[in-house]
Amino acid sequence: MTGLQKTVAFCTLGCKVNQYDSQAMLEKFLEAGYAQVDFDQTADVYVVNTCVVTAVGEQKSRQMLRRALRQNPRAQLVAAGCLAQKDAQKLKGLGVRLVVGNQHRGNVVALLNEAVEHGQQTVAVESISKIPYEPLKISRQEGRSRANIKIQEGCDRFCAYCIIPYVRGTIRSREPEDIGQEARRLAAAGYREMVLTGIHLSSYGRDLKGAALIDAVRAIAAVPGIDRLRLSSLEPVAATPDFVSALSEIPQVCPQFHLSLQSGSDGVLRRMRRRYTAAEYLASARLLQRAFPGCALTTDLLVGFPGETEEEFAQSLAFCREVGFARMHVFPFSRRAGTPADKMPGQLPRELKAERAREAIALSDSLSESYRKGLVGTRQTVLFEQIQDGEARGHSPQFIEVRARGGLPGEIMQVQITGLAGEGLKGTIQ
Repeated sequence: MTGLQKTVAFCTLGCKVNQYDSQAMLEKFLEAGYAQVDFDQTADVYVVNTCVVTAVGEQKSRQMLRRALRQNPRAQLVAAGCLAQKDAQKLKGLGVRLVVGNQHRGNVVALLNEAVEHGQQTVAVESISKIPYEPLKISRQEGRSRANIKIQEGCDRFCAYCIIPYVRGTIRSREPEDIGQEARRLAAAGYREMVLTGIHLSSYGRDLKGAALIDAVRAIAAVPGIDRLRLSSLEPVAATPDFVSALSEIPQVCPQFHLSLQSGSDGVLRRMRRRYTAAEYLASARLLQRAFPGCALTTDLLVGFPGETEEEFAQSLAFCREVGFARMHVFPFSRRAGTPADKMPGQLPRELKAERAREAIALSDSLSESYRKGLVGTRQTVLFEQIQDGEARGHSPQFIEVRARGGLPGEIMQVQITGLAGEGLKGTIQ
């Protein structure tokens, strides 16, 4: 490695959990004396935290690994995360010095140093079927306003289309006391909003005695200086009357919930092996909307699942209109080897899946615009995060971007919403 101070660059693909894991690894490098540089700069070490949720995510992960070595052929390359867990041996062929999957990330610097010292390629990947929660920690994140707190790892749902349980392992939960300690560190560093993240957040605490998701929420809400709390995602079956009622009593909880849907057709939901019906989903959505009037509901919609008929697709779009989402993340079905859906009959042509995705995205855009128009004329508390083009930009409690002149990054200010701005809102500070 060259230079007076060694440098490290990170590329993180995929979910908020990966963002947290990358930050935890980055802090290990910083503690070891490294300086961070952007991924498009020359670095001594490149770390790519990979994703395999879709074929596109997997392809991009490999592309970024190759790109790093093109930028500096003498660099040490680290592959981490889900693709590393899935295809560890294959990644060695790309010139990766260290492959670390979804465990041992806290030892990334020591493992890399050992691999370099011995002039070898190291694969630090093991079975994750029965392992404890890896105690990763962070003290900061990009920006000075919002931080992710990882509280849970793994999933045991085994939905027909999803590879995540195979690469993330069984459910492991973080102790509430440890969660509270990290929240206090982040609050002391100036973060005012926390986002609880996990691979299957709704399963938090099932492996702990006497702990549940609401306990983790309360542990963070009890920390002075934290003004806002968000849940990164919820399963519909977790939004029970008792849970929603308990959430509504915590003033820091923001009126924005990502409630995973995937399809609005009962037939497709059964084939996906999702554990709810459209009616049950709607009941959970209405519970949240009653407890948090005007809340923003967002969701994931998977189109083109094997055997999805025109009627089922139409049912799905009609259901989305009925719920009234503030935003939808639309994905065309992506075959993942090793999952039941990969071998299901009725695989749809790529062109048809793309066409349905375009139609669903158009609906999402329409629903989003309608929801944002409903906020015009209201007064919102905005947590400002940055100054861009002479305007302060931040997010409302509903996680809608708001632009206003005169806002200060890191401050929560009252804003009168006056209109739409791009995919967000604009307003004047009161």
